[in-house]
Amino acid sequence: MSASVRGPCQRSGERGERLEEEAAAAGRLAEAPEAEECPDVDSDSDWEMEGIQGPGELLKDTLYLRSCQAHSVVPASCFLHLGSTPELNLRHRGLGSQGAQTLASALTSNPYVKRLDLRDNGLYGAGVEALAGALSKSSSICDVDLSDNQMGVVGAQAVCAALMVNPTMQKVQLAGNGLEEHAAQYLAELLLAHTGLKSLDLSYNQLNDQAGEMLGPALAENTGLTELNISWNHLRGPGAVAFARGLEANIFLRVLDISYNGLGDPGASAVGEALKTNNVLEELNMSNNRISAVGALSLGLGLRVNQTLRILVISRNPIRGEGCFGVLKSIRDNPMSALELLDFSDIQVDREFDDFTSSVKEVLPALHVKTATHGLEYKKELPPVFALSLSASAPK
Repeated sequence: MSASVRGPCQRSGERGERLEEEAAAAGRLAEAPEAEECPDVDSDSDWEMEGIQGPGELLKDTLYLRSCQAHSVVPASCFLHLGSTPELNLRHRGLGSQGAQTLASALTSNPYVKRLDLRDNGLYGAGVEALAGALSKSSSICDVDLSDNQMGVVGAQAVCAALMVNPTMQKVQLAGNGLEEHAAQYLAELLLAHTGLKSLDLSYNQLNDQAGEMLGPALAENTGLTELNISWNHLRGPGAVAFARGLEANIFLRVLDISYNGLGDPGASAVGEALKTNNVLEELNMSNNRISAVGALSLGLGLRVNQTLRILVISRNPIRGEGCFGVLKSIRDNPMSALELLDFSDIQVDREFDDFTSSVKEVLPALHVKTATHGLEYKKELPPVFALSLSASAPK
């Protein structure tokens, strides 16, 4: 439900009287503040509440409104209408750091919210710092989206410290936050300390070689993470190799997206080495990583023995027909291969490759191969990386 901004953060006389009467009747507020007038407020304004609230919801709303008034921000109607709903979607509302402070104070007294979506709210480091206290204390929130808030290293430090002391957190999205190598040390600490975290999204940041050298060892020691998205970063050179070596030792991760990083041939070779020993990874996206035919052949060495990978995406890499042949031959030579989808999208192949694909499918009938000339419909059915016991579905 979208918020309708109609005036400054003040309560109408009618709203204030309702809060006082109901709170007194519930015995939850000993003394209600004097109501302040809000000019030209319509009957369908943000202050209007439908139905009768219980004392718990009344107290929560009162605390939120007081906090809004103290910080001079306009309340969000969807929070006032939230009740005991387990999902709070406030994405794209321009809360800013002040709005984050008001929300943080209200979340500390809300035992119902399990999924919190604050994507694209201009929180920056200060706003995330304000929310960190609430996230560290919450025993209900297990899924939080703080993407596209440009939190930087200040916000990364605050949110990682908060999550490390909250064992209930299962899914965290930090995409598009300008995170660089200075933030990587806090992310690495989170990976080492939090065993309950199942899904982490770090895409669309600026994590570079130095970041990869910190995150790789942490990934190797992590015990719990099953899904990691680190696409659209700058993992290249030694950083890409260090990160891939972390994958080699990891025994929990099942879904990994490292597309759009520029891994190059050294990174592809390191991933190939990791696939020789890794026996848990099921889905790997390496598209658009500047991998040549040489890197593809090195990757194939791992595919020749790997028995768990089911989906491999290496599209938009300059591996040419030679690289495609090499990868597919390695898979053919592995009778224990679990691959179901091999994605060579946007890579041109010839008729000879098509014929070879047909012969491989006779050996591995479950394998689907996608190329620039041969698209296909494939529905993946990966086991859920985490499950949230929500009574309602997530908002679109």
